[in-house]
Amino acid sequence: DTFVDSPLNIVAEISLEIRHCLLSRATQLDQVKRVLAHPQALAQCRRWISTHLPGVSVEEAANNARAAELAVADRQTAAIAGRMAGDHYKLNVLASNIQDQAANFTRFVVLGRAQAPGNPTGHDKTSLLLSVRDEVGALYHALKPFADHAVNLLRIESRPLKGRPWEYFFFIDVAGHIHDEPIALALQEIQPLCSLVKVLGSYVSANHT
Repeated sequence: DTFVDSPLNIVAEISLEIRHCLLSRATQLDQVKRVLAHPQALAQCRRWISTHLPGVSVEEAANNARAAELAVADRQTAAIAGRMAGDHYKLNVLASNIQDQAANFTRFVVLGRAQAPGNPTGHDKTSLLLSVRDEVGALYHALKPFADHAVNLLRIESRPLKGRPWEYFFFIDVAGHIHDEPIALALQEIQPLCSLVKVLGSYVSANHT
């Protein structure tokens, strides 16, 4: 949501493998009565928790580091976090690699004040922020130029505009660089169709770094 008003740009993306551990001052699983973690971590470990800790209270924390910090204060509380958090807070690793999917990757973006330097590499991704008017077919017309110029849409996510009921902005990732002709042409065509068009950045896709 902060991208709407922020001057920062996306200059790179990183895909990191996430390996969750169950951390606690307890020494055995049957001593754990509560599990804390960020909602995303809880979702990624839901099946493991239901299998190995049935009936245990599961609660959300602001982030996994905070969950580990809270686990220090209560021997019956366990946190889902990385092994580094366990080392930092001197917690026992009751179980490791508890994520439900073996290949568990999370995308992170690197922010900077300027657009990423460099020319198109052929393996780029561009992130955009669009806002369309509250009209029938507005989103369809805003996206159609991408299809017309054979630009592949990789991701689209809607968010409500604060203070403006029933209006939304859209985060869109497309394959290619802002300097690629198809994307440049598509952006020219959508400008008059949108109330906001903001290029958040063009950068090399994490799958090719």
